[in-house]
Amino acid sequence: MQNRKLVVIGGDAAGMSAASKVRREHPDRSIVVFERGRFTSYAACGMPYLVAGMVEAPEKLIARSPETFREKQRIDVRTRHEVVEIDPARKRVRVQNLDASLEFWEDWDDLLIATGASPIQPDVPNASADGIFSLSTLQSGLDVFEDMQRRPPRSAVVVGGGYVGIEMAEALRERDVPVSLVDMAPQVMNTLDPDMAEDIATFMQDAGVRLFLGERLQRFDVDASGRVSSVVTDQRALEADLVILGLGIRPNSALARAAGIQLGPSGALRVDRGMRTSVADIWAAGDCAESFHRVKEEPTFIALGTVANKHGLVAGTNLSGGALEFPGVLGTAITRFQDLEIARTGLSEKEAKALGIAYRSRTIEALTRSHYFPGAAKLKVKLLVEAATGRLLGGQIVGRGGAGKRIDTLATAITARMTAEQLVYLDLAYAPPFSPVWDPVQTAARTLSG
Repeated sequence: MQNRKLVVIGGDAAGMSAASKVRREHPDRSIVVFERGRFTSYAACGMPYLVAGMVEAPEKLIARSPETFREKQRIDVRTRHEVVEIDPARKRVRVQNLDASLEFWEDWDDLLIATGASPIQPDVPNASADGIFSLSTLQSGLDVFEDMQRRPPRSAVVVGGGYVGIEMAEALRERDVPVSLVDMAPQVMNTLDPDMAEDIATFMQDAGVRLFLGERLQRFDVDASGRVSSVVTDQRALEADLVILGLGIRPNSALARAAGIQLGPSGALRVDRGMRTSVADIWAAGDCAESFHRVKEEPTFIALGTVANKHGLVAGTNLSGGALEFPGVLGTAITRFQDLEIARTGLSEKEAKALGIAYRSRTIEALTRSHYFPGAAKLKVKLLVEAATGRLLGGQIVGRGGAGKRIDTLATAITARMTAEQLVYLDLAYAPPFSPVWDPVQTAARTLSG
């Protein structure tokens, strides 16, 4: 194992987590990382907060620079190098040096594909006009930040009401930019159930975001300079000189598919619990790879930084000769709009219905702290349990001031396959500044126990 050369495609969370683990286990092993961008190991989730001015400089979002990896860990990181072909039979990759316009082949003994995912681009006229941005890499966040510095927007439209859309709407309102949000779905945050999402919509509208839901994007209009001037849906035209696209992402798996590596139904690379692909000595991790869903009990595509880092650790351990398995995901996620916190884990009602699972659900309203304590705020908790057994299937939380991180209690309980009744009797911490004597997740569980 010590003498096997490792090549990694992709220098962000999964790729560098794996490379770092291999280096810790094998100080002298040859490790080469090809990254087509200029940065490694950056916090993509922090980009909306950079745009908002909450993060003071782009450098704050970089965990480790390419120079740090090269000098301190002796990992041969080559930025601005794009792998354009994988040759499994001859165990080599074809690489383009994007700055020098050179091409070469690099041999490997083990290959890790960590190519990430890319934003979905709408197939409508003028979608590539100036002033239209998608967020995925740190560079894309810098592009938005720098564009707003050069040309402060008079009005902005966010297309898509998911995590990126909501976070960027918050960022733009933080900069006092008038914001409209468009989504073809009838609600924001389509990963939540409608009864939970309605509170988010109300809060955003009260904060000055105009919502246009159930409207389909038709085209972008541009001015004489070629910059976007309006967003046209099937119902209206909205003026905008800045547009943020938040239409979701797709796994970057074309390179693997062309090499004959098996993909799953989502288009992500199919991997086993050890992050091995269908081809010997080729591994995959991060946003380009599938995960096992612990409640659905089937492969799923979950693109989150937390998952990517864990994928990388598992892949790196096994590339080092270990035997580690990735146990799976629940789709646990959290975000916010201003001081409204939004979190979910496990199954929504829509997902449970699609899987044919008989379930019961309850939604309760409570307070984040004891009612008499300053700062007590409202929150809403929704739980789903399996109808026959009471086993927890999913949870959603929307509320202010400390509401959201309660989702971790639910994620832990679902992972442990606990029932609602068992959750009721968990020995959770209590003091008036932190929760009521019955924590809201336990109050919700009480309505479903017995």
